[in-house]
Amino acid sequence: MMILCPHFLIDIMKNLVIIGAGGMGRTIFDVARDSIGYGIEYTIKGFIDDNLSALDGFEDYPPMLGTISHYLPEVDDVFTFSIGGESRRACVECLMERNAKFINIVHCTARIGSNVRMGEGNVIGAFTSLGADCSVGSYNMIQSYTVIGHDAKIGDFNRIDTHVTCVGGIQIGNETTIHTSAVINHKVIVEDNAHVGACSFVIRRVKAGTTVFGNPAKKLV
Repeated sequence: MMILCPHFLIDIMKNLVIIGAGGMGRTIFDVARDSIGYGIEYTIKGFIDDNLSALDGFEDYPPMLGTISHYLPEVDDVFTFSIGGESRRACVECLMERNAKFINIVHCTARIGSNVRMGEGNVIGAFTSLGADCSVGSYNMIQSYTVIGHDAKIGDFNRIDTHVTCVGGIQIGNETTIHTSAVINHKVIVEDNAHVGACSFVIRRVKAGTTVFGNPAKKLV
């Protein structure tokens, strides 16, 4: 198995900061603890969230470190995100302007095929499979039990939910949302900012900015 991606030369343990402390943030905390490099390359420092009360009532989590808009990255900080939708890019870019560095969080049960290429800041969930010779850009969330087929090409800032199947040779643009249990058929292209509804079977190109749903998937918006 091979991951070709930006990699930190680990001189000392890095401190992982999770952007967002809601339900998905707490889920990413669990994913990160079971991911490649935890306890060796990084430990979890805490959360940042503009709602400083987001963890109130929840126990056994690391601390709230401050707000997204005001947190100043420290030398050994690295970042991951739990925020989806249109706000993810804004949050990431806001922190990058303050020299934040993002790492890939890859669950230890994920299967990474031969010659997979991956950018930075991705989250790859439990029991997810990335097929041979596929490429994944940066700042994508690919959730548990999803299959990305051979030779697939995925851009940046996408949200791909659980149990999604992307058959070999598909292309997904940037800032798309592919909801739970959708199937993207062989060589189908999903363009930028498109949305695919849950349990949909997509057999033709999804145009930029549109929403499709159904079996076979048809345009809703």
